[in-house]
Amino acid sequence: MIKNVKMIACEHSDYIKPKRMEYHQNNLLKTWDLVEVHDSVAILLYHEERQTLIVVRQFRPPVFLKNQDGYTYELCAGIVDKDKTLVEIAHEEILEECGFLVPLEQIERVTSFYTAVGFAGSVQTLYCARVNESMRVSEGGGIGVESIEVIEISVEDAKVFTMDETKAKTPGLMFGFGWFLENREVVTKR
Repeated sequence: MIKNVKMIACEHSDYIKPKRMEYHQNNLLKTWDLVEVHDSVAILLYHEERQTLIVVRQFRPPVFLKNQDGYTYELCAGIVDKDKTLVEIAHEEILEECGFLVPLEQIERVTSFYTAVGFAGSVQTLYCARVNESMRVSEGGGIGVESIEVIEISVEDAKVFTMDETKAKTPGLMFGFGWFLENREVVTKR
C-alpha cells in the first residue's frame, strides 16, 4: 500500500538531468524542455515449459500521479549505467528481477527503439530469451529496495492482456508481445 505521499524538489539526481534546449529551426528561435536519462535494455522472456511470457509488476510514482494505483506491467528491464555490454546488463537484469540464470549466448538481440521522445529520447534495446526451470536460481524480485513481482502471462492470453486498458503497461511490453506473437514459431522452435 502506498501512503504518506508528498512531492519535494529534486535538487540532484543520478538518473535524470533536466535541461532546456534552445535552437533555431527555419529561422525561428525555439526552446524545448527535456530530461537527459540513461538508455535501457528490456528482455522478453519466454518460459518454454509453461508457454508463458514473463513480465514484472512494480510501482512507478509517475503512473501513480495519473491513476492513484501506480503499478505497471513491464518487460524485465534495466538502465544502462554500468561499464558492461548491453547483453551483460540484460543478463544481470534477468537474474535480479526474474531469478533465471540465462547463458549470455542465449540472450538474443531483437532491435532498439527510442522511448519518451517528447522529453527524454532514450534508446531501449530489446532482447529475447527462452527460459526453463533448470535456469531458475531464485524467485527474483529485484535487489536492494526494489519491490518487483514476477508475473507469467500465457501465450494464449498475451494479445488480450496487451489490449487490456485496465492494466498499466509500457510501450516496450506491448511492442515485445506483438513482436513475439508475430515471430512465435521462430522463438519457440529454437
